[in-house]
Amino acid sequence: MPAPELHLLLPFALPPAAAAATALHGLESAAFERLVSRATLVERVIGEDFQRTLPHERWIARRFDAVSPSDARYADDAPLAPFMLLADGGDPGERTWACIEPVHVRIAHDHLVLIDPATLGVRTEEARALLEAARPVIEDLGVSLQTPTPLRWYISGDAFGGLAGASPLRATGRNIEIWLPHEARTGERSRPWMKLQNEVQMAWFEHPLNVERESRGLPAINSIWLHGQGAMRPVTGTFAHVMSDATATRGLAMASGVAPSTPPESFAALSTGFTEGSTLVELDPFSAPFIEQDWARWNEALTALETAWFAPALQALTDGALGKLGLTLCGDTGSVTLSITRGDLGKFWRRRPIAALFIE
Repeated sequence: MPAPELHLLLPFALPPAAAAATALHGLESAAFERLVSRATLVERVIGEDFQRTLPHERWIARRFDAVSPSDARYADDAPLAPFMLLADGGDPGERTWACIEPVHVRIAHDHLVLIDPATLGVRTEEARALLEAARPVIEDLGVSLQTPTPLRWYISGDAFGGLAGASPLRATGRNIEIWLPHEARTGERSRPWMKLQNEVQMAWFEHPLNVERESRGLPAINSIWLHGQGAMRPVTGTFAHVMSDATATRGLAMASGVAPSTPPESFAALSTGFTEGSTLVELDPFSAPFIEQDWARWNEALTALETAWFAPALQALTDGALGKLGLTLCGDTGSVTLSITRGDLGKFWRRRPIAALFIE
């Protein structure tokens, strides 16, 4: 029986080249360095500054064939909302859906800035109260609405079928002007979306819940964000097992006929099912420090992965218990995918430094 294969998907594991020296300062990661040094380069994707999706989203969408290479938007497309809806317990059917999240937009000197939704600390009861205030506004506009979870809502309607939105973490911390939803075909700002957004903002303006949040020093939930627009389509998975907390990845796995599970804390804790086939594990300790540009915390996350994942995976490759290790390391624009086998470890002439991974 062939040895099992493991692929680690690591969002935000590639800091910008300008921050690489700071992020890697004092790093002790002998196993990771050896894996990178001996690996075969499978793919390097040089992204663009104004792509609206994130590299790990595009990678996972392509791996499951959720987007067609014939699509003109292929290079920037990640139509993940229907798969997220599936994972959240909704019914995407054949309609086009977009995911909506409640957010805080901060007023800067001369522009508006999106705050990372994960930092808002929105409680379930708060999200439900906001939803009940917004629901009549949304439905009055003739929009179909599914709300399987309090913090992620899904809309479908003819007026929104051709929209292109940006991933929240793509726009976080930036002037939101260029990231607002627009018509994919024309590039023009979407009037129906602007109307919907304005109506919801008015419904939440001075809402008692927001007044109470601000009294506790928390940012008000003052807007909504649209992303992931797309329709469900048949997908194919190359992984026998998928372990991820990401809603989109879990939904893609389900659509491909694989029941996803939560990623284990370490390589040693992989389930017994790992003894067969190929396993995808998505680990996400880097997103928050990357977005906040806290490179000391980013460094700590990589050090923790060295102990929990890289060192034992290297040992398993050496022993033959692991047939192949794949690594997909992503930044906010580009990504690098590497493949390492037991035979690669003996190729001493390969001496790729970690710094060579970072995309200028």
